[in-house]
Amino acid sequence: MSVDEKAPVTADGQLWDGVVTLHGRVEHRLAKALQSRHGIGLSEFRALCRLSRAADGELRMQELADLIGLNQSSVSRLVARLEAAGLTRRDMCPKDRRGVYTVITDEGRDVHRDAAPTYAETLTAALDDAADDPALAQLLAVLRP
Repeated sequence: MSVDEKAPVTADGQLWDGVVTLHGRVEHRLAKALQSRHGIGLSEFRALCRLSRAADGELRMQELADLIGLNQSSVSRLVARLEAAGLTRRDMCPKDRRGVYTVITDEGRDVHRDAAPTYAETLTAALDDAADDPALAQLLAVLRP
């Protein structure tokens, strides 16, 4: 294929490109705001968020991985960082000694509570700004009526 020939882009391809672009922009802004204001990463915030909503503030490691979109290895490293910071602790599953729960601590709940407004405000601002981009405006009009 010569440089002048371009592969056709389907409607689904354009839609997906918009979703990927929007996701990247929003993720970048969220990560930057959470790190600069609260000293935590976006994955850490998401883990604390899921744990704070869970019954008894605990989830099996695999459940947490599935909920925040990480593989087992990545969630193990994430939980190790959260544990080292005193934001979570591990607990054995009483019915299955091989299973491990991640449990949010009081300090973890405090960090989540303090960071949640930053997350919400930054998310809204990032989506508002993205709506000004003609390439994303139509997508956002559908996703965010």
